[in-house]
Amino acid sequence: MRIIRLGKTGIEVPQNAFGALPVQRTEKAEAVRILRAAYEGGMTYFDTARAYSDSEEKMGEAFAGMRDKIYIASKTMGRDPESFWKDLETTLRNLKTDYLDLYQFHCVDRCYAPGDGTGLYEAMLEAKKQGKIRHIGITANKIGVAEEIVKSGLYETLQFPFSYLASDRDIALCKACKEADMGFIAMKGLSGGLLTNAKACMAFMKDYDVLPIWGIQRMKELSEWLSFFKEDVEMTKELQAVIEKDRAELLGEFCRGCGYCAPCTVGIIINSCARMSLMVRRAPSESWLNEHWQAEMKKIENCVDCGACMSRCPYELNIPKLLRKNLEDYNEILKGNKSVEKGLYERSN
Repeated sequence: MRIIRLGKTGIEVPQNAFGALPVQRTEKAEAVRILRAAYEGGMTYFDTARAYSDSEEKMGEAFAGMRDKIYIASKTMGRDPESFWKDLETTLRNLKTDYLDLYQFHCVDRCYAPGDGTGLYEAMLEAKKQGKIRHIGITANKIGVAEEIVKSGLYETLQFPFSYLASDRDIALCKACKEADMGFIAMKGLSGGLLTNAKACMAFMKDYDVLPIWGIQRMKELSEWLSFFKEDVEMTKELQAVIEKDRAELLGEFCRGCGYCAPCTVGIIINSCARMSLMVRRAPSESWLNEHWQAEMKKIENCVDCGACMSRCPYELNIPKLLRKNLEDYNEILKGNKSVEKGLYERSN
């Protein structure tokens, strides 16, 4: 397993890290079991956030008494100093620790800097001075914002979406981080679940100086990532063919399922409905075609084009257009699927 150095932080960890967003959906005892198994299997870097409901608490329970054996990163969506300090104190309490190895501004739409009037960067510096955090990082989803962050030289790490669907501009950003001695943490390595070949994802990451944090919710998922500690994966013609096929099918506008667009004013579950046709075609499951999801997809007809979702989308997608395209495709899939139980589609036509 390749060892990655996170730039000027000096943190060195295996290129195979744990993203703890999904464990908020896992029962606590099972989440603790998964987290401990991840450490025992070779993972030493664990990423969470104040925004991930009880993810921090589960991690605190899992790693109580072994703080010096792992690296913990968390994040704040606080946009003023008061919120920043409140989040930090809550995070430290949840994680049962008195310091974080890395603290990050979460999903920013600007590069926070000294003297910008927000007081946020100054709060980070004060937290570091107090010993509550050891390194300062930032996460972004918009490429322009991420490029500005790298140029600023103010941050030790950048967390940004990166998978084998990366554009030339994404790859240039990754290389710019290396040149700046800035750690690059790759989120959404599976593009929100659209990429399903773990070997291909891992083989791609090995070509870059990045630390992928895989979102893990189940022991079965963890086992696959841990298997790469025992049997290293290399890029092969077969894996390259998988990558090329997926790039041909998926490059362009698609929903990554991050959920930052929510809530919808008419109750549409945007982060599922806006990529429904891709999920049905790439990960076939009758569960996507049941009456529940037929009802959820039908809500797209109620879209009022208010624009709220687009204003929040970090990928700047035309979400109403994407939703309607998915509804049209979904209905065509329903028409052609003989095994679907009679549901809303049939009752409404």
